[in-house]
Amino acid sequence: MKHFKILSSAVLVASLVALAGCEGDNGATGAAGAPGAQGPQGPGGSDGSDGSNALVAQTELPVGDANCPAGGIQVDSGTDANGNGQLDTAEVTTTGYVCAPGRTQLSANELRTNVNNAWFAQGESVIARARGNVQTDAPARGRAKNVILFVGDGMGVSTVTAARILEGQRAGKLGEEHQLSFDQFPYAGLAKTYNVDAQTPDSAGTMTAMMTGVKTDVGVIGVDEDIERGDCSTVAGNELVTALELAEIAGKSTGILSTARITHATPAATYAKSADRNWEDISDMPGQAVTDGCEDIASQLVNFEANLEARYAGLDVDGIEVVMGGGRRHFLPNDPAANSPDAVSGTEGDRNDGRNLVTEWTTAYPGGVYVFDEAGFDAVDADSTERLFGLFNESHMQYEADRGNDVAGEPSLTDMTRKAIDILDNNDDGFFLMVESGRIDHGHHAGNAYNALNDTIEFAAAVQAAADATDPEETLIIVTADHGHVFTIAGYPKRGNPILGKVVDVGATDATLASDGMPYTTLGYMNGFGFRDLGGETDADAIYGFAPVSGRADLSSIDTTAPGFHQEALVPLGSETHSGEDVGLYASGPGANLVRGTNEQNIVFHVMDFAGDYVNAANDALN
Repeated sequence: MKHFKILSSAVLVASLVALAGCEGDNGATGAAGAPGAQGPQGPGGSDGSDGSNALVAQTELPVGDANCPAGGIQVDSGTDANGNGQLDTAEVTTTGYVCAPGRTQLSANELRTNVNNAWFAQGESVIARARGNVQTDAPARGRAKNVILFVGDGMGVSTVTAARILEGQRAGKLGEEHQLSFDQFPYAGLAKTYNVDAQTPDSAGTMTAMMTGVKTDVGVIGVDEDIERGDCSTVAGNELVTALELAEIAGKSTGILSTARITHATPAATYAKSADRNWEDISDMPGQAVTDGCEDIASQLVNFEANLEARYAGLDVDGIEVVMGGGRRHFLPNDPAANSPDAVSGTEGDRNDGRNLVTEWTTAYPGGVYVFDEAGFDAVDADSTERLFGLFNESHMQYEADRGNDVAGEPSLTDMTRKAIDILDNNDDGFFLMVESGRIDHGHHAGNAYNALNDTIEFAAAVQAAADATDPEETLIIVTADHGHVFTIAGYPKRGNPILGKVVDVGATDATLASDGMPYTTLGYMNGFGFRDLGGETDADAIYGFAPVSGRADLSSIDTTAPGFHQEALVPLGSETHSGEDVGLYASGPGANLVRGTNEQNIVFHVMDFAGDYVNAANDALN
């Protein structure tokens, strides 16, 4: 039988095995013999034999013992049956334990190595902030007066990581410990990016999911998966309502910004319905689609107000207040007379229907301002401007690193974000704004990490500008991507190694050599154009003048941190591809607490709808 007893550690002392023996008592006196008849008295009885010794043994138990985890003493007792003066195992009849009490906490002295470490302190501060967020960030539906959706096109997880390191290193840090603006948002999660019909997605399907709450096929905009891509006749009845449209119906001001063409897939998914993302202007459409009555994307933007009102009887909206991006060619007729002052092509416009959509817009909105260059942009007075339309390039706007080479100059994404908010917040009922950094994606397609990361850093600056310009108590800001790219961070470079540089191992000073005897870069691509050294070239698209390269190159004398360096790729392709990986979701403000875990990408719409109560507000306006 085992007996357990817990005593204070004060009563426990280290002890050796102790033996305690007792002598046997004298035997009892024998009874007197019965008297014989007339005989002599009988003799006295003999003494009884000695009894066996009773023994007790105490054994100290170490910390970690199965019976006393915190240590203690085992007490065995029994009789010395064989008389050898020791309590043998077979002689033990009872075993008991006196255990030390378990410890419930470590002493400050034992934790001092952890507590005094900066990493430990940083982790404690993050937990403290998170606990505060959980207690305060659970608002009622409709608390967000304003909603801003930031989309870094192609900004996968590896892109965020590498851009974070690059921005940190430019600031004089080692880099890895740095945080981009949205890294500091209190809530984050992941979004699964696949399209209904595609494992690896495109921007049309992914942005439609985010703007409507409905996943759809690759290559189509603002319509569900029942559409047949390229077939105009399948559009009717499959149109989806977007968050921007709901905000417009609810009386909010609305805005769209992009460094890509404003008719490109991501911005187009906020306002257009199209069987094909490539129908940016009428010249891009097949004749049958035009005959069947489908409208090109640029025309849908200019006619947004009229189209929305035609869809709902009795509706009266005032249209999108702010639109800025590239893509002038889709708004201008194919006539040199319609060229902008900074046109770089002999004939800037592509439209073959003779329409000048810029002129149509200025006619429809005489109180609005149209700008095409940085000077015009800078001259806009946000307080007195009710509507702004900016088209800063024939095609996409410049990469951030290449903006200085623009013919007439153009604003940065941060500049456009500030200006848009300054105009949109003139509406006391609030606003909805979508901001896209489209050229992150293009830098990756060109296999040029420098421009992809540089534009990601500018994107993060725009996010910070938005956070600074709005009230966090009434503005939901979501930052995410539509998809990622086959962009990797590889090797075992030491801490602080230039993220755009060659791999240098921990403890080494020279570039690490691969099995082929040549150095290799930390950043690379699974597929694409492959290696090309264009030196100081800041336009990543210059690569399209060359053929794809397969195989390795000797980078020993190459400056891989230069803007014009294009990373090696395993599979040669005429353009690097998207990836099918999840992308990050980052959120702050009312409703941000709903962003957590791994989600289908269409959850973005539902978070925005909860925060802004868009569906209910739009229904109330219609009724």
